[in-house]
Amino acid sequence: MTEQRQRIMIVDDHEVVRIGLKDLLSHRSNLEVVAEARTAKEAIEKADVHQLDVILMDIRLPGASGIEACQIIKQKHPEVKIIMLTSYEEDDMLFAALRAGAETYLLKQIDGQSLIQAIEAVGRGEALLDPSVTKRVLDEVRRAKRQEEAEAFAELTSQEMQVLNLVSEGKTNREIAQALFLGEGTVRNYVSNILSKLNVSNRAEAAAYAVQHHLKDYI
Repeated sequence: MTEQRQRIMIVDDHEVVRIGLKDLLSHRSNLEVVAEARTAKEAIEKADVHQLDVILMDIRLPGASGIEACQIIKQKHPEVKIIMLTSYEEDDMLFAALRAGAETYLLKQIDGQSLIQAIEAVGRGEALLDPSVTKRVLDEVRRAKRQEEAEAFAELTSQEMQVLNLVSEGKTNREIAQALFLGEGTVRNYVSNILSKLNVSNRAEAAAYAVQHHLKDYI
């Protein structure tokens, strides 16, 4: 059975780069360059005309960026896979490209065989990253997760967080009062405020919220 060709568009403002990539891909029977563009505007227009499988998109383009083009094309043609190419290791660009919907982000220093393998993998629906940026992506995901968890308790005072921590341990108001040297009435007020701020109905929900968002890491 004949392998289906992947229809590719190359987007780069440097003609020499486009020629080099087209020549590289021309040696593969399963890859076919059907369009080229030098600007984001051209890329968006040609994505509407050609039935594409994969787009090789330079991030830095005249006028609008490759990231902007990626976002627009993905909104109109979500089935098209987009590989962002760049000469620079820039974290802001990396995360912006992924947020725009790009399947992967590769450095132009990648060797030809690896680029072909990346195109074939993305065409099969696989997502991958240049090994040199994978760690940074994972670090950013972890950082964002920790920030999200920290924001989960942004409205609580430090004392309320201490009270919530003891609530999550199953302590009664009397036990919390003894542990924190507070009156039981004060603890009841704290618990009431916590339930209101977290928008939960009872102590059990508050305890579950504290565990889910790893409260102990922030007190």
